[in-house]
Amino acid sequence: MLTALRRGVLAASAAALVLSGGAFLVPGPARADDVRLSQQDVLRTLDVDNAWRLTKGRGVTVAVLDSGVDPDHHDLAGSVVTGRDFTAGANPRGVQPVRLHGTYMASLIAGHGHGPGGADGIIGIAPQARVLSVRVILEDEEPGFRTFNSDARYEAVVAKGIRYAVDHGAEVINLSLSKDMPTKDERTAIRYAISKGVVLVAAAGNEGAGKRTAPYSYPAAIPGVISVAAVTSTLRRASFSNRNSSVMVAAPGVDVLGAGPGDEYWVGRGTSQATALVSGVAALIKSRYPRMSPALVAQALTSSPATKGPYNTGTGFGVVNAYRALSVAATLARHRATASGAGVQSPSRAVRPAAGDQDPIVVVRRDTGAILLDGAIALGAFAGSGAGVAVLLLLTRRARRRQREEDDALPPAPWPTGLPT
Repeated sequence: MLTALRRGVLAASAAALVLSGGAFLVPGPARADDVRLSQQDVLRTLDVDNAWRLTKGRGVTVAVLDSGVDPDHHDLAGSVVTGRDFTAGANPRGVQPVRLHGTYMASLIAGHGHGPGGADGIIGIAPQARVLSVRVILEDEEPGFRTFNSDARYEAVVAKGIRYAVDHGAEVINLSLSKDMPTKDERTAIRYAISKGVVLVAAAGNEGAGKRTAPYSYPAAIPGVISVAAVTSTLRRASFSNRNSSVMVAAPGVDVLGAGPGDEYWVGRGTSQATALVSGVAALIKSRYPRMSPALVAQALTSSPATKGPYNTGTGFGVVNAYRALSVAATLARHRATASGAGVQSPSRAVRPAAGDQDPIVVVRRDTGAILLDGAIALGAFAGSGAGVAVLLLLTRRARRRQREEDDALPPAPWPTGLPT
């Protein structure tokens, strides 16, 4: 459930949004300067105050692949670059995008607040990071929603958006969206992003209510992507949050405040929100350690929960802690991706034989066809020899039977009449 807030008055109209991230919107009252206070529980859970003593995300670009971001919201102004719209043509000409869900996610990642000292409004987890807005989904209230979801020309928009984000400088990609099945294009695009050192964070999905094991959601369940579940204020898995073996970490996803277009504010629930918060923590890590690989960023996140426990499919390795993630990243940053020291050869050079061992390596190439042919011949010979033995035994038995029959047919020998004296 999301509730719209606008400068202390009711929003002009009610809205209802059902996205892959799963959000429902209705209007409600609040004041903008109450927003920061209402964020405190979430910020405290993630331990961002301590993390901000190390970094606030300066120099990092987070791509928000979503429904679009309002670059003029006073909590995001100056931090947003509007990228390509891959949904172009779905809406009728002249219809402006709603950009609600995307603005909301962007504010949780990189909102910087407004007013004196930026003390009012939304503060994101990485308030000094930049946002690259890439539009890859429509909200269901947009007139082109059905066209977008049924027209084959939009099937690869997420994959195209990922590649676009990588090629335009993103270090982190936020994917607060999900669907039932992945595509080959998405898998290839994700592999491309990881090869370029880009961290991908995606929503685990919101179909978990009443299910012991919820369906897998994509792209979160694709290897290499950080899959995020949602927890309540008591750090328990939110009832709607999917649970499956792809879930890696968790973050708050209930009663989370964020920004909306036109200087509005929203409060809601979903793995979308949790995903955006984790993307913010990933941005802090990449800001501090820009060359850290996606795998090591994931390791820092999974090692960060303050409360340690066994892995479970509901919350993964636990609720992310921003400060602890940076501390783990500091340790990981001291390690090299390749071995070093005496006796270690550069992977870019050909392998050299050890001293005194100059004999060439004999490579045995096995001819599968010949092996199969020889095996068939051997089996045939074995079968033939077995058949020969069986025939020999049969002939022997027949010969013995014939001999017995002939012996039985002979007349008895006469009794001798003369005896020696």
